[in-house]
Amino acid sequence: MDRDKEIARLQRLIKATEAEIAREQSPDFVVFDKVRKVYHVGEIDIEALREASFTVKKGELAIVVGESGAGKTTLLNILGGMDTLTEGRVILDGQDISKFNQKELTRYRRYDIGFVFQFYNLVQNLTAIENVSLATQICKNPLDPAETLKAVGLGERMKNFPGQLSGGEQQRVAIARALAKNPKLLLCDEPTGALDYYTGKAILQLLQNQAHESGTTVIIITHNKAITPMADRVISVRNGMVQEVTINNNPTPISEIQW
Repeated sequence: MDRDKEIARLQRLIKATEAEIAREQSPDFVVFDKVRKVYHVGEIDIEALREASFTVKKGELAIVVGESGAGKTTLLNILGGMDTLTEGRVILDGQDISKFNQKELTRYRRYDIGFVFQFYNLVQNLTAIENVSLATQICKNPLDPAETLKAVGLGERMKNFPGQLSGGEQQRVAIARALAKNPKLLLCDEPTGALDYYTGKAILQLLQNQAHESGTTVIIITHNKAITPMADRVISVRNGMVQEVTINNNPTPISEIQW
């Protein structure tokens, strides 16, 4: 049994190493290039983003960090196709989404993006597997809902309703729902904000594994600077500008992070 565990551990290590080499050699998967966003409120113009630029490689886990009002949510909304920019360009996997019309943005959100929110947004009268299956019905190449739930540790909870699950389990269902779409990019908006410390760490571990072992590109939006050592890339946002981008070649294990 111990031998089997060691073999499985080595296989995961080899897979993670191969994924890291692929990331280093790959071109930029996400390009946020000199993006400016201005909201018009009556006669007042509010500049939410200005000259914001960063890149993310395929299979990386990136964290966008900043205080409330820094522009993180605007950045996420533009990257996720939920808002449009005023100037600049945004490219995902070679597609210039900043040129998309509303119909193209709808397809982009449906097929290319997976969303994980702070408060789960599950359908309360559907079971865990029904919540995940609901998302797969609008996708081109979805993953199997049951297998996806098993992958996030909920193989025994598929037939439970959200009200019968803990906060951490509900967030796992939300992550499974996003992953089952088989998206090009997984966007997570404060995914641990409604969770306790230990449950939050378990969710972060799941997201880190998803990037490093499965090759999913993951971007987490947060105000919690303490979790940034877990990321491959840290994008610091302040006053609507990207102040700094830090590359971390040796991400810290979640077990060693405290906040």
